[in-house]
Amino acid sequence: MMLDLVKKSRSFRRFDQFRRIDTSVLKELVDCARLSPTGGNMQPLKFIIVNDPTMNSALFPALAWAGYLKEWNGPAEGQRPTAYIVILGDSAIRKDFGCDHGIAAQSIMLAAAEKGIGGCMIGSIKRELLRQMLAFDERFETLLVCALGYPAETVVLEEINGQDSIKYYRDAADAHHVPKRALDSVIVKTIA
Repeated sequence: MMLDLVKKSRSFRRFDQFRRIDTSVLKELVDCARLSPTGGNMQPLKFIIVNDPTMNSALFPALAWAGYLKEWNGPAEGQRPTAYIVILGDSAIRKDFGCDHGIAAQSIMLAAAEKGIGGCMIGSIKRELLRQMLAFDERFETLLVCALGYPAETVVLEEINGQDSIKYYRDAADAHHVPKRALDSVIVKTIA
């Protein structure tokens, strides 16, 4: 059921760094993104797959992790992603990418969840550093990075009312809690 898959597709930030993802699987994930809808069917998105441990280590400092967890600098060595999919916008095709990259990233994340792979969409990126490391043309704009790996943490969804904080947090057992507003609180009106 789709709802179960959506619930499984969380922002995981700790992974089993020693369990690699096969490149063919990463290409399947990009294929899901490629086939996703784009504005005007312009298909302006391009992708870079990073699945090399040395390049993964170099790329890691170009990304920011978990803004609400101020004391945490991201996953420790041994818990870092084993692959990345960098989503680029090709400005030779289109200058404004709208929400195309969000749709593509969600397709990647859902397809990954179906395969037991976790991930985190990252928009807080040192873009120029990433461009230099991955050596891609300036016509490509870095839009998002999907960090991927086999999850090594528990993520708990919690339904909250309108008064509770939406900030995610870690409990004493180091489980990652993600508050979500209740369904009735996000539906403004139903016209049936």
